[in-house]
Amino acid sequence: MPGLIGKKIGMTSVFGADGKNIPCTVIEAGPCVVTQLRTVEKDGYAAVQLAYDETTEKHTSAPLQGHFKKAGTTPKRKLVEFKDDFAGELKLGDTVALSDVLEGVNYVDVVGTSKGKGFQGVVKRHGFAGVGGQTHGQHNRLRHPGSMGASSWPSRVFPGMRMAGHMGNVRVKVENLQVLKLIPESNLLVVKGSVPGAKGSYVIVEA
Repeated sequence: MPGLIGKKIGMTSVFGADGKNIPCTVIEAGPCVVTQLRTVEKDGYAAVQLAYDETTEKHTSAPLQGHFKKAGTTPKRKLVEFKDDFAGELKLGDTVALSDVLEGVNYVDVVGTSKGKGFQGVVKRHGFAGVGGQTHGQHNRLRHPGSMGASSWPSRVFPGMRMAGHMGNVRVKVENLQVLKLIPESNLLVVKGSVPGAKGSYVIVEA
């Protein structure tokens, strides 16, 4: 599916036609540059590689510098491949803008990397209620997981058991977010609801 690379600007709210306050996220989507065209004959699949966000040659590896020069563009920070079903035929160096992809689109999918929470316990990570009141001499057990149910059989912990561990910092896709507003002159997209990631983090908008 066609899409764009963007950056999460932050959250705000707008008033709808019925007077309700709608929470929304502002995304700077594009403009993106076509840096590679994948073909079935050469690569085994068809795709379009887009690049986004300016950077310097100092912070770009030599192979990538050659890659960008071949496309006739300046070095970029983020590269993403999309399925080759964009409207019209694209060539190396073409610029794909917000209005080219999302004009007339009412719903989009947004992919981002969620905020990292580090190592967290079961109460924060899975919403456990904790062990309960401190009775029968219980001490410092309020937020602990309690029994895991393993006895002489099966004498092990089943895979997938909800336990403490690393939380966040994973790829998350939020589907069917309503497009509230497009501002093509500023490359801004306003969608209803929240989008994974911190302010300034990269997101992928799929039409």
